[in-house]
Amino acid sequence: MTAGRLWSAVAALLGLAGAVIGGLALARSAGRIGTGTGRRGAIVALAVGLACTVIGGLVVAAADGGPGTGYGIVGGYVDLVVGPIALILGGLALARSRRTA
Repeated sequence: MTAGRLWSAVAALLGLAGAVIGGLALARSAGRIGTGTGRRGAIVALAVGLACTVIGGLVVAAADGGPGTGYGIVGGYVDLVVGPIALILGGLALARSRRTA
C-alpha cells in the first residue's frame, strides 16, 4: 500500500461517511427521521466533504502516473466525486435546518 493509495483510501472512507451523515441530516431536517434538526450532522458532512475533496485533489495533483502505478490516482478521482456529494448533501441539510429554525 503506497502513500498515495493510503491517502486516497482514507479520504474515500471519509467522504463516504460524510455522504451518509449528510443524507441522514437531510432526512432529519425534513422531519422524516427523529426529532432533531440535523444541523450538527450537516456541518460534519460539510467539513468531511471538504476534506475529502481537498485530499483527493492533492492526490491527483501529486500523482506522476496513471491507473495501476501505485500513486492512488483512481482513488483520488473517487474522492473528487464523493467529496462534493457529501458537500451538497450537507449544504442542503444545513439550508433546510436554517429554514425550519
